[in-house]
Amino acid sequence: MAFLIFFLLFLSLTAHSSGLYCVCKDGVSDKLLQTAIDYACGAGADCTPILQNGPCFQPNTVKDHCNYAVNSYYQNKGNVQGSCDFAGAATPTPTPPNTSSGCVYPSSPGTPSTVSPPGSIPGAAGSPSGIGMGPSATGDPSGAGVSCMKNTNTILLFFLVVYFVFMV
Repeated sequence: MAFLIFFLLFLSLTAHSSGLYCVCKDGVSDKLLQTAIDYACGAGADCTPILQNGPCFQPNTVKDHCNYAVNSYYQNKGNVQGSCDFAGAATPTPTPPNTSSGCVYPSSPGTPSTVSPPGSIPGAAGSPSGIGMGPSATGDPSGAGVSCMKNTNTILLFFLVVYFVFMV
């Protein structure tokens, strides 16, 4: 019985449901990637580093700028479930995007920082329409959702603590 309890405690402390980074998927059109950039930069991402002469401007590709923008948005929203989808253009991952520029991608939730206005990204076509282009069509658009696995881990940990306090 004790082994089972320790095993469950181990799982609750080590399991996680999502990656630490949000990256744009391969094979997605540049138009959809640009829409994801526009949305992220207009809704909470810090896109200053991907502006011209910024530390993450190079390589100057839509995909690389998309990786930075959606990851910044994801981190600023606290890695909540549904905040890394962008109409199917992005996905969570435990590994940072590959970059030759030395750009450092944040890997933990933080507080929102300065927001770049939509259209300030090089090559941006303007502000996003906002119709159907949230971080997730199925997620919680308010950003208030909690990952199911994290919530389950917390509940499991709570019951284990209660068990040890009252049963031992």
